[in-house]
Amino acid sequence: MKPLLVLTNVPDRGAAEKLALALVERRAAACVNVLPACHSIYRWRGAVEARDEIPLLIKTTAANYPLIEAIVRAQHPDDVPELIAVPITHGLPAYLDWVAKETEKHD
Repeated sequence: MKPLLVLTNVPDRGAAEKLALALVERRAAACVNVLPACHSIYRWRGAVEARDEIPLLIKTTAANYPLIEAIVRAQHPDDVPELIAVPITHGLPAYLDWVAKETEKHD
């Protein structure tokens, strides 16, 4: 089991709740933290843009990353959504075991 922390941002609270629920219901993630809004400034297609966004912290495993990506691509309103996966190298073993258990596939 290789735990991951996956990061994404969505433009509003409704999109955040919908995406978080889909990820947990499909066992792609054990937990998704929907954080308070942040203000992002970025370059897009040659112009500097700014907008408020809702960050999501997605706790999952490397085995589930393809499913995370598929769900985010299907539900995210942006053409190119931010999607970054960071390996979790250390953590409370019981918590990391819980993440693995909750994201196992049950047929």
